[in-house]
Amino acid sequence: MLSGVRSAARRKLFRSEHEWLGGSWSELAGGDTGSSHWWTTLENNFVLEASEDQYGGVLVDADRLPSDQAAFARSLAASLSYWKSVGKKGVWLKLPVDRSEFVPIAVKEGFKYHHAEEAYLMLTYWIPEEPSLLPANASHQVGVGGFVINDQMEVLVVQEKYHSLGLDGVWKIPTGFIQASEEIYTGAIREVKEETGVDTEFVDVVAFRHAHNVAFQKSDLFFMCMLRPLSNAIKIDETEIQAAKWMPLEELVKQPFIQEDHMFQKIMDICIQRLRKCYCGLTAHNLVSKFDGRASTLYYNVDEPEDVNCDAA
Repeated sequence: MLSGVRSAARRKLFRSEHEWLGGSWSELAGGDTGSSHWWTTLENNFVLEASEDQYGGVLVDADRLPSDQAAFARSLAASLSYWKSVGKKGVWLKLPVDRSEFVPIAVKEGFKYHHAEEAYLMLTYWIPEEPSLLPANASHQVGVGGFVINDQMEVLVVQEKYHSLGLDGVWKIPTGFIQASEEIYTGAIREVKEETGVDTEFVDVVAFRHAHNVAFQKSDLFFMCMLRPLSNAIKIDETEIQAAKWMPLEELVKQPFIQEDHMFQKIMDICIQRLRKCYCGLTAHNLVSKFDGRASTLYYNVDEPEDVNCDAA
């Protein structure tokens, strides 16, 4: 009789992911993603607690992993068996740095590296016997430059403490990388402030460059921003910057480095045309899309009579 009860229980377990552990899908649902969580036993092994994503995959809860390697190995094998049986597709396994000893176990089960951050490593497993549809790791890094010019037609320039060969003595505009969840224009303002101590406000994006196979074989997007100075005093970041100053625009453009580089020469030409109001850049506008319901920034050109920054037809 007892064995019959156990068999019935196992059949119920596999019948539907929505009807097990004595509760319904709606009773277990939680979180701001509308996902569901589960934790049960399968042949005396735990199925890892996870949530379902909108693409038929699962996201393993990194905060509820077993505490030792043996238990993790058993639970991971049981979990994969269960997820395969109910038709799941992709598995996302986030292993915090204090669970790094689990990495070889996951790799042995067939998981692949996806990306790593300071505090964790993300691995993935594609269940169907077909090419994986899981999105790849981030493909780009994003850089910004701040072209800051005052009423005396002087440009804020820096000499970097660490630079590539051939750039000794070269004066350039402040540049850097934007941070996670940072806007392009706020990143440019921040970089200028950090490197030179000068406060600025955003005018527009005048150009951007797209390059490939840069750092770690990633692609690179670099946005040139026109900024208006709000202060003049310079206080450099001595960890990164050797020197900074206000340089006459004409002197900046005449540098051999600029004259001999078609990319930088073109950027300077664009900035000069922008100053003459013969070229219109892309301004930032906050909008909300029904696609995801989130606020985001759309950069586009505004060609209106009242736009005093641009007279270009």
